[in-house]
Amino acid sequence: MNSNRRKFFTSIALGVGATAFPNFIKDMDDMQPVNLNTNIDPKKLSNWFKKIKGEHRVVYDGSQPHNTLPIVWNWAFLESNNSVGVKDSNITAMTVLRHSGIVFAFNSEIWKKFKLGELVSFNDNKTGKPSLRNTVYEPQEGDMPLPPIQGIKDLQKRGSLFCVCDLATKVYGSAVAKKMNLNPDEVYQEMVKGILPGVKLVPSGVWALGRAQNNNCAYIFAG
Repeated sequence: MNSNRRKFFTSIALGVGATAFPNFIKDMDDMQPVNLNTNIDPKKLSNWFKKIKGEHRVVYDGSQPHNTLPIVWNWAFLESNNSVGVKDSNITAMTVLRHSGIVFAFNSEIWKKFKLGELVSFNDNKTGKPSLRNTVYEPQEGDMPLPPIQGIKDLQKRGSLFCVCDLATKVYGSAVAKKMNLNPDEVYQEMVKGILPGVKLVPSGVWALGRAQNNNCAYIFAG
């Protein structure tokens, strides 16, 4: 990572950290950035966006966990269209997981090891404490606001798309490394390996929101 990129990353990390995880890290002045470059294949990324289909297209901006709303509204878009006779085959509901909302993109092993619930102040409804598992991939009873709401895995089967911000993954990987006295590159690598099946790693969340709108997806803030 060159010096200009390092300065850019550090400025973002400090700006994000001030509001995103004030209780997770007390001193961010010497938080070390991830130095690894991400290997994102432009061709595969372009092909992934070709999965956007149908007449009815929407992209949700999942910038925060918002009590599972980035997942809830994805399901709601499918269900409400179904209620007026539109089939899933004619619908695309995409959720872009960025900023603190990225935690929903990782498996439960990552949640537990790196204390992601504590990192973004997201509690497990069963324990009332910071969650140590991903409650929105295959929800258990009581995980979602209402019983019929489906999780990411079932929504993917219906054609919904989910992607996660690489830039935020680097920032939050650095935050975890700082808190736990770990190597930020190694934390980042583990987080990327722990991305849920079918969830696409994209250069940034805002990049993905722009590409989705280029593909005629209406923008909705998932809050």
